[in-house]
Order: sequence, then structure tokens, then C-alpha cells
Amino acid sequence: MHITGQIALVTGANRGIGRQFVLELLERGANKVYAAVRRPETADFDNSRVVPLRLDLLDHESIAAAAKTAKDVTLLVNNAGISTGASLIKGDLTNVHREMDTHFWGTLNVIRQFAPVLSANGGGAIVNVLSALSWFATADTGAYAAAKAATWNMTNAVRLELAPQGTHVQSVLFGVARTDLSTDGYDGPMIDAREVPRRSFDGLTSGAIEVIVDDTTAMVKEALAGDPALFYSQITDKLGVS
Repeated sequence: MHITGQIALVTGANRGIGRQFVLELLERGANKVYAAVRRPETADFDNSRVVPLRLDLLDHESIAAAAKTAKDVTLLVNNAGISTGASLIKGDLTNVHREMDTHFWGTLNVIRQFAPVLSANGGGAIVNVLSALSWFATADTGAYAAAKAATWNMTNAVRLELAPQGTHVQSVLFGVARTDLSTDGYDGPMIDAREVPRRSFDGLTSGAIEVIVDDTTAMVKEALAGDPALFYSQITDKLGVS
């Protein structure tokens, strides 16, 4: 898929990585970009090709309504998410549920609602924005890591289910990206946030089903084939994760 001429929808489009996806889509010639956010008034893009749209991952009715409105979508970018910082044992169980409800169930709900839309428009593509934490965890990222891990394998499953209708499904994984969101006090490796949509869309052009953006994430994936005891013994507070 080439981006020129596509009709895209990006969730969590008003800030961070989501905003960079919108800007990259515009730069590459997308005809229209639905900026899907909980509060459309925050999608302050000064471009007539950007259409703010209400979508809340925890509100099924808003997702269904968005799919009825955006019937012309050919590219879906699932970027929206949260990070509560909840650990699995001592963390607030409500926040643990919020992580899974948002990343896994919310993203799956969006895919289920938009799959028929993509099919009707020739198949199109889905991009799921994931994390290096899809493949490992730290003591204080348990809820987030578990939710991202579940979403990574859900991505693999829906890829197989949607292949017959011609929908390409891509996962994008990276560590920490420098954005307007909270990276204050973090001194580990960070990538330019613009690299995430750039690598993703380059991957769509070449037909890649999985895009690894940075060296940290590549190292994590490579370590999966080895002894996990060795990997976890090498984790330090300077290891970058998104």
C-alpha cells in the first residue's frame, strides 16, 4: 500500500505518536485523515484534509458511530492507549483492567467495527502501534506489558482472519519515543517520534507485517530465542521501553 490517495483513520490522533501519524499521512498525500479522539475539539490540525471524529476505546457506541461515519476508510491506525503504571500484584486492579480494556478490548473493538468498512473499500490495511513491552516486562510495567503482549498476539490472529478479504495487518514496535507526552526525567535511549510513522508506512509499501523501529526493540526480539534468565539479568533502568 502507498499512502497517496488513501483515506485514513488514526486513533489517539491529537498528541504524541498519533499526531505524528496524522502529519506523516498528510505529507505523503493521503486524501483524508480522520483524527479520532475522545474530545474532537483537541484535534487542532490546520488542514482541510483532517476531519476530527469522536472515538473512545472504552465506549462501544462511539466506536460503532465512528465506523458508520467514516465509511470511506482504507487505512486504520490503532494508536490510542494509556499507561497507568499499575503493577500486577500490588497495583490498583481497576487500573490493571483499564490497561487491558483499552489496549486489547478497545483495539479489537475498533478492528471489528472497521473490518467490514475496509472490506467494502477493497481490503486496505490496519496498523497496530505496539511496544517493546509486548515481549518483556519489568516489575512496574506489569499491566501495560501484559496488555501490549495480548494485543501483539491479537494482531497476529486478526491478520490471519482478515487476509481473505485482502486487509493487510501490520504491527509496529518500538521503545521510547520523544514526544510532547511524559518523558521528563527519563535518561534512557529515545527515538524521534517521527520515525514511527515513517518506518510503518515504508513497511506498508514493502508489504511488511511487522516493523521494528529501534535497536532496543530489535535486541529484545532477538533475546526471545535465548534463555530468559540471561535476558532479565541484563535489564537495567536505562533500557528504553515505550
